[in-house]
Amino acid sequence: MTIGLIIIGDEILSGKYTDRHFSSVIQLLKQRGLLLGWARYLGDEPARITAVLKETYASGDIVFCCGGIGSTPDDYTRACAAEAFGRPLAMHPEARKEIDKRIREVAEDPEHPDYRSPDNIRRLQMGEFPEGSAIIPNPVNHFPGFSFGTHYFVPGFPQMAHPMIEWALDTYHRDLFHTAEQSELVVNVFGAMEARMTPLMEKITADFPLVKLFSLPHIGPKRSDNYVEVGVKGLEGNLQPAFDALLKGLADLGAHYEKP
Repeated sequence: MTIGLIIIGDEILSGKYTDRHFSSVIQLLKQRGLLLGWARYLGDEPARITAVLKETYASGDIVFCCGGIGSTPDDYTRACAAEAFGRPLAMHPEARKEIDKRIREVAEDPEHPDYRSPDNIRRLQMGEFPEGSAIIPNPVNHFPGFSFGTHYFVPGFPQMAHPMIEWALDTYHRDLFHTAEQSELVVNVFGAMEARMTPLMEKITADFPLVKLFSLPHIGPKRSDNYVEVGVKGLEGNLQPAFDALLKGLADLGAHYEKP
C-alpha cells in the first residue's frame, strides 16, 4: 500500500514559510519500516484541492494531508474533502466535546462559556467534518483532525501535525510496520560518465524488475574528484543478484569503483 503526503498552503508555495512536514514525515515512516511513495504541494485553491483528493481517494493509498482545516476564510480542506468524498459536512460529536474543552480553558467563566460569541462559533465549526469521519486527537490544543477511510487530515502546524500523524500510524496501520524493509547496495564509480553506464543500467533494470536501480552524480572541486554513486534498492532478499550483475558489468566496462 502506497503512502502519500499532501501539504496545503499558499505560504509554503510563496516561500513565506519553509515546509517542515516532508522530511519529518519521512522520518516518522522510516522509524516504522515504511516509505513515502509520493508527495504533493497545493496552494489554497478549492477546485484543485478537491480534484486531488478525489484522485487520491480513488487510488486507495494511505494519505496524510497537512493544512487548511482551521476556521479562517482560506481554510478550505474540510469542505473540499466533503465534496471529494461525496459527504456533507457535519458536526462530529466527539470533536465537539474536544473543542468544548478548549473553549472552557480560555473562557473567562469556564462554567458558563458564551457559545454564541464569534470566536466560539468559529471554534465549533472546526469540528465539522465529512459525515462518517473519525477524529484524530490533537495533543496540543484539543482541536482534532479527522480521518476518512485511509485519508488523514491534520493541521498545518508541525508541532500538532506530527504527533497526530504518529497517532494515526500507530492506531490504524501497525500491521504494516517493518513488513517491507527497504535496503540498498551502493558503489562509487570514478572516471566514468553516466552515459557510458546507461546500457548496463538499462539491462539491470530489465533483468531484475523487483529492485530499483539509481545513479547520483557527485561533482568535486577537481575533475578527478567526480564520481557517480550507483546502486540498487528494494527488499533485502532481492538485492544481491542484481548488485552482483552490476559489479560484473562495471568490471567489463573497465570502470574503477569503490564501496563507500
